[in-house]
Amino acid sequence: MSILLLTSPAFLLPARSHAQDTFSIVAVDSASGEVGSAGASCVDLFMSAINDPSFLGDLIPGKGAINTQAFYLETNQANARARMLAGDTPQQIITWLGNSESAQLFGSRQYGIAALVDKVPQTAAHTGSGNMSYANHITGKNYSIQGNILLGKKVLDSMEARFNNTPGSLACKLMAAMQGAKMVGADSRCATNNTSSLFAFLKVSKPTDPYNSPYLNISVRTRNNDGIEPIDSLQKIATAKGICTTTGIDEPPGGQNIRIVPNPASHEVTLVNNTGYPVTRVLVWNTLGRVVIRSGKARSIGVQHLPDGLYIAEIYLQGRQKSIRSRFVVKHRQ
Repeated sequence: MSILLLTSPAFLLPARSHAQDTFSIVAVDSASGEVGSAGASCVDLFMSAINDPSFLGDLIPGKGAINTQAFYLETNQANARARMLAGDTPQQIITWLGNSESAQLFGSRQYGIAALVDKVPQTAAHTGSGNMSYANHITGKNYSIQGNILLGKKVLDSMEARFNNTPGSLACKLMAAMQGAKMVGADSRCATNNTSSLFAFLKVSKPTDPYNSPYLNISVRTRNNDGIEPIDSLQKIATAKGICTTTGIDEPPGGQNIRIVPNPASHEVTLVNNTGYPVTRVLVWNTLGRVVIRSGKARSIGVQHLPDGLYIAEIYLQGRQKSIRSRFVVKHRQ
């Protein structure tokens, strides 16, 4: 696949497409204050002057995340960041960007913005009529998903479903959203490569992170005709970093040797331990990735104070380096 790189480094355009074909997501977590961005595109970055696959996503720690794509212009990305730092809401940022250039140019752009406005999530998106089909966006309470030159609507729908249905940290949910787009030709130009895309990235900033130094920043670049699925490669990096340790079920050989009963529970849960190793510590996580219970060697744990929902118990055993995780549900009688 040939790439046309204009003399201005602010533009990266695939030949014949006149737009940057991309699917991406931005999201914020009001509980942790984290902001994140993930995305992929069928652009061979080895053929361009861009070394950072995450260049489309801009994270402003404690504030929000902005994805700029489709006729990407670095100046617009910088302007959007400045407006967010000035206190504009996501929709105000989009309106400002639209007023800053001609309708024709704005019609070629695509943006997704998620922000914490007074610690409350707000989102907005823009898909210009000049984006090549299939192009659209989906916004939720704390996320915006957008894409252009896609296989179809199902790419965005699948990303949204995986994001919403995956418990755990913001990073874990963003990785799940990317897995939702892992289909051949998700970015339609990559159908001949038998992959969804050619590069993929995921990054998340904590509120205390310096700008441009997110605590998590992982990415993958592949070449056209490599036939390597970048989302699979991204997942391997994410797994190695343990970004979803609060949601996976990691059990020792021999089956489910630790059970949590009753499940669902309303008052307390009991650990039935058949591993042969004494329990030394238990952490209980909610689906936002926060520890809500810390327990020692106690066999039973009170959960009556927890809201209804899904929880993950991370169980540490004496003599074992790896913890075991198991899910349970709290359901109080109405």
